[in-house]
Amino acid sequence: MPGSAPTLTSVVLFIPLVSMFIILLLREDTQREYIKWGALIGSLLTFAASILLWLGFDASQPGLQLAQRTTWINLSATDATYNISYYVGVDGLSLLLIMLTTFIMPLAILFSFRQHVLEERGRQKLYYAFMLLLEWAMLGVFVAQDLFLFYIFWEITLVPMYFLIGIWGAEERIYAAIKFFLYTMAGSILMLLAILYVGTQAQTFALPDIIAKVQANPDLFPFAGLFSTQSFLFLGFLIAFAIKVPLWPLHSWLPDAHVQAPTAGSVILAGVMLKLGTYGIVRFCLPMFPEASVAWAPIIAVLAVIGIIYGAWVSYAQTDVKKLVAYSSVSHLGFVVLGIFALNPQGLQGAILQMVNHGISTGGLFLLVGMLYERRHTKAMEAYGGIWKVMPIFGGLSLVIALSSMGLPGLNGFVGEFTILLGTFGSPYLGFFFALFATLGVILAAVYILYMFQKVFMGEVDKEENRNLPQLHWQEVTVLVAVVIVIFWIGLQPGLFFGTMDASVNQLVTQVNSAAANVVLR
Repeated sequence: MPGSAPTLTSVVLFIPLVSMFIILLLREDTQREYIKWGALIGSLLTFAASILLWLGFDASQPGLQLAQRTTWINLSATDATYNISYYVGVDGLSLLLIMLTTFIMPLAILFSFRQHVLEERGRQKLYYAFMLLLEWAMLGVFVAQDLFLFYIFWEITLVPMYFLIGIWGAEERIYAAIKFFLYTMAGSILMLLAILYVGTQAQTFALPDIIAKVQANPDLFPFAGLFSTQSFLFLGFLIAFAIKVPLWPLHSWLPDAHVQAPTAGSVILAGVMLKLGTYGIVRFCLPMFPEASVAWAPIIAVLAVIGIIYGAWVSYAQTDVKKLVAYSSVSHLGFVVLGIFALNPQGLQGAILQMVNHGISTGGLFLLVGMLYERRHTKAMEAYGGIWKVMPIFGGLSLVIALSSMGLPGLNGFVGEFTILLGTFGSPYLGFFFALFATLGVILAAVYILYMFQKVFMGEVDKEENRNLPQLHWQEVTVLVAVVIVIFWIGLQPGLFFGTMDASVNQLVTQVNSAAANVVLR
């Protein structure tokens, strides 16, 4: 049983929070350079600690590692005692997402050094403090093993992102920030009700304890079809996660939030925050409600396939390059949800890797859009053309990132999508037709990505404003090169990443499939 001594997991978790408090002690009028470099150093220290976390992780063990559990709140009733704990740990389901978070945040902060909106609207200390607070909360979601603790981190993520959009966003930033907050908050209320029921029924809020009780007593959350207690609990969690993903048709908040957010905010939103939803499905819905997961799998997979095709189709129709990238997330995350509900090792491993791939590729696309916007102050595709001739290094790096998002073999996007399609095709709950329609999304992705690249980068330089665009600054080159390196690394060496999650995924699939017989028998 893990003790109360601090572990490396807690160290990784709290470095951003400590860095935030240090920044808040500095004076913005005289120590602005210290503020932004302090934020970057804090995020880099978190990344370094997460590397140590990965190196100390035993991939052959499926259970929690580097765990810490300390009683936080002890609630006593006449017939039961409910313990709420500070309970954190990592396993193969969460480690890669922790690495994604700690990798993306330094890039977003370093790019923020070049955002003119910070100079125009000021309050840089508050901006960087919100970035670090957001990193702390997102890491908390990935390491929390207590439902109450998870919910606190889940809700805290809304606050810094709300202010990042609302203060440093574009013209309609207030509308987008409020819409983002209300949508996700509405889903969170349903999840809170489900958490209260689960905790009181199981007499614990510790997720591993709840899972153990579900395995020992399958009727702890009774399942008797699509409209039974377990199904309602499953949907309470699922709707909250589906809004965050976002799964079609709960996606309408996403384009507004992406387009209005500052570039670094869009990078974090696409790179990490959307993965909180897909991770939540894997971490909570599948092991706690296995029978409902199996029963609802085909229905959710239909929504995922619709999202794949719809997101790609609408992306092609956009004239705003940032909105095109935003809608592409609906399509890409549809693949992730489809892989999850294939409910086999191939589908789940592909889904987890594709969460990472999407964070890298789409985060990279938003960085590209932000670099163009800083130079031309427009996101309209028709304002560009021939950019590769003017900025050849930028054009070359952009091509790699675009092809990654498209799923070109040899790059990271292909590995995840191929594995998801393989899992979908071999799934006893989905099968050939789900894989067939999902493949249309791959084709459509090539269409809208190549269309965007041709409009922005290819052809002649026919706009006078584009002839003398500044070349990339060293900070921008550093950010893009880091992204490209990871794109090739995952694309050429995917076995390292699959090996990290293999044991944990197999354990989860075994738990879920052992409940499948109950669904069939009933």
